[in-house]
Amino acid sequence: MKDLRALLSDLGYRNPQTYIQSGNCVFGSDDGFAATHQTRIADAINSKFGFSPQVFVLTLEALNDAIAANPYRQGHDDPKTVHLSFLAEPADAADLETLEACRKDSEAYTLTPAVFYLYAPEGIGRSKLAAKVEKALGVAATGRNLRSAMKIAELAEASA
Repeated sequence: MKDLRALLSDLGYRNPQTYIQSGNCVFGSDDGFAATHQTRIADAINSKFGFSPQVFVLTLEALNDAIAANPYRQGHDDPKTVHLSFLAEPADAADLETLEACRKDSEAYTLTPAVFYLYAPEGIGRSKLAAKVEKALGVAATGRNLRSAMKIAELAEASA
């Protein structure tokens, strides 16, 4: 994570910080175009480290909006039970029948244009639905549990 923070700093981002050893970063920038940052950061990682990861960049506002829009309020008592999959683009051709077929009775999900929310009270590791989300949605996605999303938002607020 130290190398990633240094890379972001070298790219001119302000006060880059990372959250745990997960690749989650927060930084400041005067340019608000997330797609520009995604490409720029992915290219720099590829150039410096030799691999090209899928990079997702969200504004703090978009992250806070996604957290606030969580339809599973019971997840606030145990935020590891709610998972937010941030979508690279709207999943207009999502195969929801596949997801529904493997959904446990205790699970629930909601698809929005920007986020796929999954409530999995028995844990994501035991969820057959969670394992099929990205393929069934048909778009690139990156998931975080609600607890991590809130911690990343707190870190971003504190470093702003």
